[in-house]
Amino acid sequence: MGCNILLVEDEEYIRENLSEILHMNGHSVSTAPNGEAGLDLAKRSDFDIVLTDLKLPGMNGIEVIRSVKSISPDTACIILTGYASVETAVEAMRVGAFTYLKKPFSKDELLITIEKAIEVHSLKQENAKLKDEIKKNCTTAILGTSAEIQEVRDLIDKIADTDSTVLILGESGTGKELVARALHYGSTRSKKPFVPINCGAIPEDLLESELFGYEKGAFTGAIATKIGRFEAAHEGTVFLDEIGDMSPGLQVKILRVLQEKEFERLGGRNTIKVDVRVVAATNQDLEKAVEEKKFRNDLYYRLNVIPMHLPPLRDRKEDIPVLVDHFMEKMCGRRRKGLKGVSPDALKFLESYDWPGNIRELENLIERLVVLKEEGSHITPRDLPDKIRNTRGEASSAAMGSVSFPDTGLDFNAAVDNFERELILTALQRVNGIKKKAAEYLNLNRTTLIEKMKRKGLLDESPEAENERAGS
Repeated sequence: MGCNILLVEDEEYIRENLSEILHMNGHSVSTAPNGEAGLDLAKRSDFDIVLTDLKLPGMNGIEVIRSVKSISPDTACIILTGYASVETAVEAMRVGAFTYLKKPFSKDELLITIEKAIEVHSLKQENAKLKDEIKKNCTTAILGTSAEIQEVRDLIDKIADTDSTVLILGESGTGKELVARALHYGSTRSKKPFVPINCGAIPEDLLESELFGYEKGAFTGAIATKIGRFEAAHEGTVFLDEIGDMSPGLQVKILRVLQEKEFERLGGRNTIKVDVRVVAATNQDLEKAVEEKKFRNDLYYRLNVIPMHLPPLRDRKEDIPVLVDHFMEKMCGRRRKGLKGVSPDALKFLESYDWPGNIRELENLIERLVVLKEEGSHITPRDLPDKIRNTRGEASSAAMGSVSFPDTGLDFNAAVDNFERELILTALQRVNGIKKKAAEYLNLNRTTLIEKMKRKGLLDESPEAENERAGS
């Protein structure tokens, strides 16, 4: 596979000879007789590989590599030298060279070295794309326009590039790990490992060795030394998910890591220093667990430096259309399937459902719908599970259940008035009395809802209530 190469060589014969060899093997080559001219080309074009002589008039090859790396860190640089020594190699590698070739070298040596450099360059590009994709996926938990999710985004922006310990609180499926990844990739630790571990998914007797590793011979079956998650995350981030499930004995050891930045492997005597940022998460009420002596209060306060609450999806329903569009695009791309989207009627059902499984449940549903739906069609209410289709009828059923049908007949206007009253009361109950959200739930304008509440005597007309309404 050909690539774009910059060749910096002051001897014209060698420069032309190398350029011809590289051209004949499918590479695009730009040449420069000195470091200054080479650097000027590097500023104006993107090069996959830079080949530079060590001894040049003006800037030498080490200076060329240092300057190129400051412009394009992922460019692979190779030193060509007739003065190879250990000192030369060390200095070249120190400033970022991929390797060096000692003159005279053969055509095969040159091409093999170029091929290896291309592989490294391609791997770096793939890693960069992967990190970009990870960062993009991290935003899933913080997509939306609601005030609740905007607060989460603002807090992430403020604390991402710090070393402060963060405790993420929220129900299962709200995206706690995605937020933890967003904190990691928004920090200066982003080029170092992000290491997650689910404390509730690993048996207690294995969790300690997973976290801290073990020495060879520490127990039966320990045939080799193994590093733990904290050691693997050095200079990066450890994400301790479901930390509320951790045993009291392990809580003591986690507290020591947070306080002293050190630990010992299982069966080991040497103290290992580690530089990690800790982000923890739980769906439990840790304050209650502390009161019940199930969780150490000193560890709780160490973890709770910056608390972050992720709202359940039922409290941010205005974000559902954005999330649905995101998951549709994601799943259709993954399955290489062209669908026309979700119909407005189907979307209303999705917005009415309470989503006990939160974002994870919504994502799984969209994936299932995309897999099952025929190419080129819309997702309609008929495609949705019964539990979601039945949601929009719950309020109506509750209201109708309060209407009696006497043998002598029914007062239609009174029945309709009672029906509307029950609908409004049910909606207000669902949204904790917030009139703006109740109006959205009933697909009414807020002013229309207020007028209906006035007519039905459901509105407090005191000045204090009027002021409160103005702000809600």
